[in-house]
Amino acid sequence: MESLNDLLQQAEVAHGHLCAGQILGVRMALMACCALGVKEPRGADRKRLVCFVEIDRCATDAIGLVTGCRLGRRALKFRDWGKMAATFVDLASGRAVRVVALESSRELAKARFPHVEPAAAQQKAAYRTLSDEELFSAQWVQVEMSPEEMPGFKGGRVQCAVCGEGVNFGRFEMQANADGTERPLCRSCARPELRYWKPID
Repeated sequence: MESLNDLLQQAEVAHGHLCAGQILGVRMALMACCALGVKEPRGADRKRLVCFVEIDRCATDAIGLVTGCRLGRRALKFRDWGKMAATFVDLASGRAVRVVALESSRELAKARFPHVEPAAAQQKAAYRTLSDEELFSAQWVQVEMSPEEMPGFKGGRVQCAVCGEGVNFGRFEMQANADGTERPLCRSCARPELRYWKPID
């Protein structure tokens, strides 16, 4: 495993700046890899990890950098829970650890680095030096992953009966027609009220 400083430099380049969230993400991923015995997450062990991140902030980029887990490889899973937390699953052993950043770490940053201003700089200094136990709580958990959720799964593809767009990995709903037959609808056509976009015309 590369050193913390090397990974922080890489995270800064990849993300565009180094912030407290990047440091937390790198440290979370290092802690999880150590707990799971994954020594080369971007090398020899690159197909072992799947990671569930619970926030769409800076830490997520850092976690992806350290672990090699990517959304496009289906090894990075996003759950929009707004928590500075991530669960790391070792596919080889079936073990999983959920790591959560402790709220108390902000107060520790103030206590340990009172001379550093502003608070963001305080946190950056503290998050490099606080122990894992001061920064995080970790819990062994069980994660059920269906074959469809696994990296490399080759799923079927259907065409939405309304918009005509292709839908992968079973992300569609069947809707009954008036004659009793069913037709597949993508999620945005089945539930337009949940769309994150609206057509202009």
